[in-house]
Amino acid sequence: MAQHKSAKKRILQTAVKTERNRYYRTKLKNIVKAVHTAVEASDKVVAQEVFKSANKQIHSLVSKGFIKKETAARKVSRLHKLVNSVEAA
Repeated sequence: MAQHKSAKKRILQTAVKTERNRYYRTKLKNIVKAVHTAVEASDKVVAQEVFKSANKQIHSLVSKGFIKKETAARKVSRLHKLVNSVEAA
């Protein structure tokens, strides 16, 4: 166990950051999964609406510092390509 006050503080800070990162990591996975589910349903209109929401949410994770700008751009690009591959019903 930590003996110094600063070491004890770091343990607490790490616990808080770990919990926050776990929440954002799960949120990001759920965002991507929602787009994939909409695409699998083969409904282009719904897929585009879900993608629009996902785009906004992914970029909000950038502003929080959870992911880098380039990572967000790559994920959005792949999702956009996936949504565009859906045939209009």
